[in-house]
Amino acid sequence: MSDKPKEDTAKSAEKAPEGPKATPPEPILDSGDLHATDIDLTEALAAGDTDPIQIGERRGMFGPTNGGDTTGYGGLRTPILFPGASEKPYGGYFDELTGTLETALGNSGDTAYAKAVERVVVDRGELTLHIAREALPAVAKAMRDDPALRFEICTGVSGVHFPNETGRELHAVYHLLSITHNRRVRLEVTAPDDDARIPSVVETYPAADWHERETWDMFGIVFEGHPALTRILMPDDWPGHPQRKDYPLGGIPVEYKGGVVPPPDERRSYN
Repeated sequence: MSDKPKEDTAKSAEKAPEGPKATPPEPILDSGDLHATDIDLTEALAAGDTDPIQIGERRGMFGPTNGGDTTGYGGLRTPILFPGASEKPYGGYFDELTGTLETALGNSGDTAYAKAVERVVVDRGELTLHIAREALPAVAKAMRDDPALRFEICTGVSGVHFPNETGRELHAVYHLLSITHNRRVRLEVTAPDDDARIPSVVETYPAADWHERETWDMFGIVFEGHPALTRILMPDDWPGHPQRKDYPLGGIPVEYKGGVVPPPDERRSYN
C-alpha cells in the first residue's frame, strides 16, 4: 500500500488550527481612570496609598444649596475624596527626587525632611509634596539650588479654599519645573482660616511675585516677606477675596423681554 495517505494525515495534523487561546485578564484600572466619588473602587485601587482623605460631601446631583430640590436626586450623599499619602517606592524619578531633597535638607532642625515634608502624594502620575509652611523657604531654596534637583522655575502659585477642612482651609500650591532634568513637582502648603499666613518664595523665585499677589487678591493668603503684597486684579479698596467659597455672589437684577432675572445670590443654586 502507498504511504501517501499517511503523509497527508501528518501534514493535516501539522496544519490543524490551534484551540482558542486563553483571554488575558483585563488590566486593573488606575485610580486616575475612575471618578473621584466612586468610593469602593477608589479605596480598592489605592492599595499603594493610605486611605483617601474626605474633605467634604456633595449633596444631590447638582449640589443645590438654596431652595428646594426639584431634580429627584436630593437624597444623594457623595463624599469628596482626596488621595492619601503614598508609601515608598513611589516609582519613576520620584524616589530619587525625595531622597535628594532629604539629603539637602538634612536630618536635624526645624527644616529637616521629616518635619518639612508632611506628606508625599503620588496620584495620576504626578508628585505632590505637602510642606509645613514654616519650612517652605528652605524647601524652595533646596529645590532650586541642589544640582540633582535644579528646579529653576516656579511656573505658578495657585490658591484653593476648602471651608470644611478645619485648620487647613487655605491652600497655596506651587508648581515647579526643572529645565535641566525635565521634571515637574508640586509643593502644597496649608494655613488655617484664622491665621492665613504663608512665607513668600519671591526671594528664591522672583517670578512668583505676581502669582502671590493674585493669590492674596483672590483668596486672602498673606505671603509674609513679599516685597509689595497689593491687589493685582481687584481695586485696592475692594472688600473681601472673590474666589473664596464663602464669598457672596452679589449681582443686580436683569430685565429680559419683560421678565426679570434675579441676582445670582437670590437664585436657586445648582452649583
